Parts: sequence; structure tokens; C-alpha cells
Amino acid sequence: MATKARKAKIQRISTETQSRGELNIDGCGKSKIKTPIGIITHMLELFTFHGFFDLALEVKGDTHIDLHHTSEDIGIILGKAFKDALKDKKGIKRFGSGFAPMEDALGHSVIDISGRGHFKMNYVQDAMPAFKDENGYTFKHLEHFLESFAKNIGANIIVTINNPLASADLHTIMETVFKSLGLALDQATTIDSRRKTVPSTKGIID
Repeated sequence: MATKARKAKIQRISTETQSRGELNIDGCGKSKIKTPIGIITHMLELFTFHGFFDLALEVKGDTHIDLHHTSEDIGIILGKAFKDALKDKKGIKRFGSGFAPMEDALGHSVIDISGRGHFKMNYVQDAMPAFKDENGYTFKHLEHFLESFAKNIGANIIVTINNPLASADLHTIMETVFKSLGLALDQATTIDSRRKTVPSTKGIID
């Protein structure tokens, strides 16, 4: 059914960050990503590989001030790119779910490309915010990244992290999140040959 290439150009320039690149939803998992936040670069490589998206992205940011600006802006531009590439969303499955285990931790991502941006993360409240990597990237940065992505793609995303205390580092937890999100988004953006219209009884998804 998909006759037009589902691609989008990425460009966002602000006083805090400069981002350029291109997204192809119907890719094969190739990535060429360069950001000043090493753990995000790696996670986006996992996300694109397991989601079968092609992503070229180069980001510069004021990480000498704070990691927050750059992390949040990457979530924003990535969400906008997917929304742009999906166009009118005709024929997509819309819903997706993915699981990804790593050691004792298990990430589960559920997505509904509904046009309404909403994000929820379920985890052990008193433990997770303490996690950070050696370069200062924290669990709160991850939450803000995912919230920005959800709002800008226009999707309801719920991420659940099971048994996080069994894993002692943020890297492991983030791998389960980004892999499961890639799997879920691949499923949600897949064209269903049975669906000839926009997957909503309203006839439109904003």
C-alpha cells in the first residue's frame, strides 16, 4: 500500500542545539549518528537497528552547560521527524508492543500513534532516579527524552521497567527501553494491507 517513501529531513537550530539529518521509516536498520552524548548515540543506534529504521543524525549542543538541553532536543527532533515521515498515517497498524530483556531487567514499551502525545513510565519509584552513567546522564534525562519524543510524534507511549534493581547500571536499563521502543514503533508504523484508510473511526489522526 505504501507507494510514497516515508522519509523526513531533520533540521532544528537554536541557541542551545543544532541538529541535522534524515529519517527513513522503511529502512533496514542503518544508522550514522553523532551526538555529544555518548549513551544517547549508542541507544539511538540500537533503536534504529531493532526498529528497521534508517537514521542519519548529527547533533551539536551546549553539553558544557547541561546535558538536559541536548537530550531533550534530540527527543523533540526525532519525534517531529517520525510525525513528518508518517504523513497522513493511512494504512499503519497504529498500535505496537515490544519486550526486550537484558540480564534480569526487562523493558516493555507500548505505543499508540493516536495524534495525542502522552508519556508514562512505570518503575520502582525510590530506586530509579538515582541511576546515572559515568558522564552524568541520569534517569531523569531519559524520562525527559522519552516525554519529548512522545509529545512530538503525537503518540501515547507507556514504558515499563521490570525488576530494575537487579541491574546495577543505567546503561543496561536504557538498552531494554530503546530496544523495546524500536520494536514497538516498528510494529505500529508497519503498513497493514487490509487497512485502506487512516486507522481511526474518526477518519483522521492529527
